[in-house]
Order: sequence, then structure tokens, then C-alpha cells
Amino acid sequence: MKDEAKRYPRLSIDLGIIEENYRAINALCARSGIRLTGVVKGTGGRVPVARAMERGGCSSLASSRLKQLEALRSAGFGAPGGLPLGLLRVPGPSEIASAVELADWSLQSEVTALELTASAAMRAGRNHGVVLMADLGDLREGWFDLDELYDIALRVERSMPGLHLRGIGTNLGCYGSILPSPDNLGRLVGTARRIESAIGRHLDVVSGGATSTLPLLFAGGVPAGISELRIGEGALCVGDLPTFYRVEVPGVRRGAYTLSAEVVERRRKPSHPVGERFIDAFGNKPEYEDRGVRTRLLLAVGKRDFGSDGHLQPRDPRIHVIGSSSDHLIVEADEACDDLRYGSILDFDLLYGAMLFLSDDNPYVDVVYTGGVDGQAT
Repeated sequence: MKDEAKRYPRLSIDLGIIEENYRAINALCARSGIRLTGVVKGTGGRVPVARAMERGGCSSLASSRLKQLEALRSAGFGAPGGLPLGLLRVPGPSEIASAVELADWSLQSEVTALELTASAAMRAGRNHGVVLMADLGDLREGWFDLDELYDIALRVERSMPGLHLRGIGTNLGCYGSILPSPDNLGRLVGTARRIESAIGRHLDVVSGGATSTLPLLFAGGVPAGISELRIGEGALCVGDLPTFYRVEVPGVRRGAYTLSAEVVERRRKPSHPVGERFIDAFGNKPEYEDRGVRTRLLLAVGKRDFGSDGHLQPRDPRIHVIGSSSDHLIVEADEACDDLRYGSILDFDLLYGAMLFLSDDNPYVDVVYTGGVDGQAT
């Protein structure tokens, strides 16, 4: 019987698993001289998760959202007393002053943004770190011409007071789905060495990407000289690596994020819609497979909560996700499943997209923490 005091849908976050996962990845990275930045954006910038990242050995924390950095700084993170905080999205003009106030460093790929950031830092009496981004083929942010990146790096170092050239970095896989490789990351390291030779010092970081770089690291293919990775999903919901890359990370396990939802209808129905088809509520025209009459379960959670139902993985092996609307998730049972009825609770593991939606201050989803320090959620 379910606990009537609980409310659903519910997102359970196991802080102990998150800490263990970061500790395991940190140990693997340390063998290659790589430090970890814990990325909190996918988990809504939640302070308890950030503390678990800190205990797991992260050397800094980062988000693409200033409001999340504000919450972390209010909780005691940020230099000089706590872990440095980084802004992962190039700040727009309306964000520059806040970026300097809230972030100790930021990713940058636009000269005007660098100039405005330098001016804001001077006015605030701060020295703001910048990581200049190289576009190595994924075609999101960054200088595609690495000679141009080199020239900008020298300009930041020599003639932009208020800025500290923290390093250079790249992003791979988030837009163009380009895999990190010894070749493209080697180009990043080569550019870093060229910059270091010109400025006469080592860069603080050569940031070699995010979770998508982990498979290359485990295969021994990350070139020497990459000194930082920005890791979120790979240590949080831990679904993308085994699902898409077929990589199991030693010492890292799933289960930190659990979506639990109630069954609100159970009925035998055809598996193919009946009647003239048009579009669904989101303007799409999905294809449906006719599998005959099946046992269908309707759950009280929907796209408004998790984004795409393709990012949900049922823990009950008898259950398959079929589809969803704004407020309902539809699953099918392969067996009679007489134990599943109105009021039953089904649990789901999450891929990155679902974690992103469910964690982000969704007022319709209860969030609970488990597995914190000394067994208590923090």
C-alpha cells in the first residue's frame, strides 16, 4: 500500500549516490590530471545536489542560469570562501553585470561580450575569469578559426584589465552531435600550448567538454593537456552513457533520480488510434504500431513535467512507455499485471532531458532528498 502522506508525481533525489558517482569519476579523471567542474543546470541548481558534488571532489560548480548561481552563492558557494562558480552560457548584454557579480568565471565566445565583461569587472573591482571557447565542429558557441581564438586570447591577457584568462575550452555533442576525439581535442590542446608559449604562463584550465568526453577518457583517448571536464548528467541520472554510448562507468550507478507517478486508469484498449487522424496537442503527427488490444495504464504525469516521454525508462520490466500528452503518461503492460491497478505507483529512471524538466522548480512535482550525510537528506 502506498503512503497516503506522499504526493505524486514525485522526484526522489538520492544525494548519497550522487556523491559516490562524482567521487568515482573524480578518481578516474585524476589519473589523467583532469579536474571536475560539477554542472548543476540539469538538476535545477539545487543546493543539496551541489553539496553532494562538493563532497564528491568537484573543484568548481557551474550552470548556464544566473538564478541558479545566485542561489548557490547565497548558500555559501563561490570564491573566495567556497567552490568557484562558473557561468556556462555566454552572457547577453542584459546579464553582464549579474554575471560578474555572481560568477567567478564564465565561458566566452564574443568579443563585445568580453569587452562589456571587462568593463563591468573593473567597475565592480573584480577580476573575472574567462574561458574562451573553441568550436571544433559541433557548431554551437566558440571561435571556429583557432588563429582568431589565439589572437583574442592574447588580447584578453594583455589589454583587457578586469579579466583573467582562465583558459580555453570546447563543447562537443550538445548541438551537432560530434563525438570528442583525439584529433579534435588535440587541436584544442595544441592551441592552448601556443597561447601559453605566447603569454609565458600555463593556462588554469583546458576544458575538454562534458559527459560526452567520458567514453573517450575511459578508452584512454583524451590527449594529455586536457585539464578539466564539466560533468553533470554522467554523474547524476547516469542514463545517457549506458543507453546511447554503451559505456558503463566503473563505480558509477543509476538510481540517484527516480520519478514516481500514480496510475489513474487501467483498461484494455486497441493499440492503434481509431478514426481519422490529424495532429496531436503539440502539432505533431506520430506514427502508431498496431499491436492489437493491450492493457494500458494511464499515469498522472505528462510532458509538462518531464518534456519527452522518450527520456523515461520504467523500472518494472513488464512496462513500456507508449506516449504522453501534457498531463498524462501512457504505458502498456506486456503481461496481465493484475497487481497494477488504480492507485499503483510506477517508478522510472531518467535520461538527461527528463531530469532537466523535473528538477527545474516544477510546482506540480514534489521533490524529496534521500541518502544525505549520515543518512539524512541535506
